[in-house]
Amino acid sequence: MITIIQRVTTAKVTVNNQDIGKIDTGIMALVAVEKEDTQKDADRLLERILNYRIFADDNDRMNLSLRDINGGLLLIPQFTLAADTQKGNRPSFTSAAPPEKGQQLFGYLRDLAIKTYPRVQFGQFGADMQVSLVNNGPVTFTLRTYGC
Repeated sequence: MITIIQRVTTAKVTVNNQDIGKIDTGIMALVAVEKEDTQKDADRLLERILNYRIFADDNDRMNLSLRDINGGLLLIPQFTLAADTQKGNRPSFTSAAPPEKGQQLFGYLRDLAIKTYPRVQFGQFGADMQVSLVNNGPVTFTLRTYGC
């Protein structure tokens, strides 16, 4: 699985002019599922997102995790992250999971996040979403699982 995490002061996702997920200080994560991904990849990805130390401590060093600051988490499904962009001028999605598998694994990640962390919101798989955020820093990282 692939995710782009961004440290935000606020983020929201809108579908059909209705806000379906919104957080204040925390992490917005764009998440893609690849063909070979399993539930173990989702387990590992969520663990990394929740524990990745990207928030400043009292010495202004990135030593605190989302859990440490009790921040919000906004998970957004985004299959385009799985694109192969190595050749030509058009992305290839051959490494992306088929929609059914992507929806199943994102659903598993969503359910796991709900059980694991109290301050989580979500985008909608397959929907035309509008995402807005204020990236704090800016601080942005790519996290990836490799066949957990």
